Amino acid sequence: MTASTVHAVDADAAEALLVDLVETSSRSGEEDAAAERLVEFFEAHDREVYRDEVGNVRAPADDSVLLTSHVDTVPGEIPVRIEDDPDDEVLAETGGAAEEADDPRVLWGRGSVDATGPLASMAVAAIETGVSFVGVVREETDSAGAHFLVDDREAPGAVINGEPSGWDGITLGYRGLIAGTYVATSESGHTSRPEPNAIEHAVGWWSSVREAVSEVGGDEFDPVFEQVTAKPVEIDGGTSTDGLSVEATMDVQLRIPPSLDASSLRELADGELELGTVNWGTPIPPVMESPRTPVARALRGAIRRAEGDPRLLRKTGTSDMNVYAREWDCPMATYGPGNSDLDHAPDERLPLAAYHRAIAVLADAAADLSDGDDAEEAADAEADAQ
Repeated sequence: MTASTVHAVDADAAEALLVDLVETSSRSGEEDAAAERLVEFFEAHDREVYRDEVGNVRAPADDSVLLTSHVDTVPGEIPVRIEDDPDDEVLAETGGAAEEADDPRVLWGRGSVDATGPLASMAVAAIETGVSFVGVVREETDSAGAHFLVDDREAPGAVINGEPSGWDGITLGYRGLIAGTYVATSESGHTSRPEPNAIEHAVGWWSSVREAVSEVGGDEFDPVFEQVTAKPVEIDGGTSTDGLSVEATMDVQLRIPPSLDASSLRELADGELELGTVNWGTPIPPVMESPRTPVARALRGAIRRAEGDPRLLRKTGTSDMNVYAREWDCPMATYGPGNSDLDHAPDERLPLAAYHRAIAVLADAAADLSDGDDAEEAADAEADAQ
């Protein structure tokens, strides 16, 4: 454990960090400017901080708790502005703050929800409690920052991963992911010929895969979390430059529920091939944490003390928590302000009341977790009383 200075962070400084980060372009792979703003924030509060080999922002401290979120965002320009919402309509819609909140301000901008809001709230909470912090890079593309982190250090005592859950929500589960690229080539010929070309084979293969995966895992009446979702994400095809063949490539993704594994889905998809091959990437397994871990209990207690009613969530996507859960044997959960329905959306926005409540919840939960056994016994008693 690294000794750390603990500082209070006033509301204006916390908001300035959030707004600055949202205003700073941080597309995946282009996070340097935003990362340096985080470094400045930690240095200004007397915290040890550095950038590692892949660009992660690391502020080691009390390692009984690691607060971590991602620095990068998806592309998309949304004019950054703060607007009042006097009717509390957005506050209620986002689940980001109680309807009676007296702060109607809403921050608009790319990343305000996914995941700059969670990132900034964790940076502030880490300074206020003296626990460890990492802002990881490239979560939106290949999770290079998270993969490097688990290879470069031992597991902390507990992890709170930063993604939008609503200030009163706790995410315990994510589906896994396996991605692949289908490649096929067929002889060129007149389009009047009945034989299928490579493009038709690509389309036919994917149709067969979708039908096959619909028969495993959950059925149409189960929650999406229990189902396999099969999505093509990019397709390209046509006559080769020499005019002698037809080529097709298709990038695809399969989302994996906890009841299944990547190898069985890969075998199923490969079994539908009539032409071509599929190059599969490294799979990311699904994760489902217990609601009774110390992390989940600490977050529930902190939300209740902030006058919220905790909600336990399962997400249909995949996050860096999947990477951490595969490599680290420690309790973890995902938490952060914002409505995940606004992830990557053209109207992405975050109520500032939700941001400040999330900081309070994170600081409270991190303090409980870093207190050790006493906090765990108190949380057990609270859970038993529910």
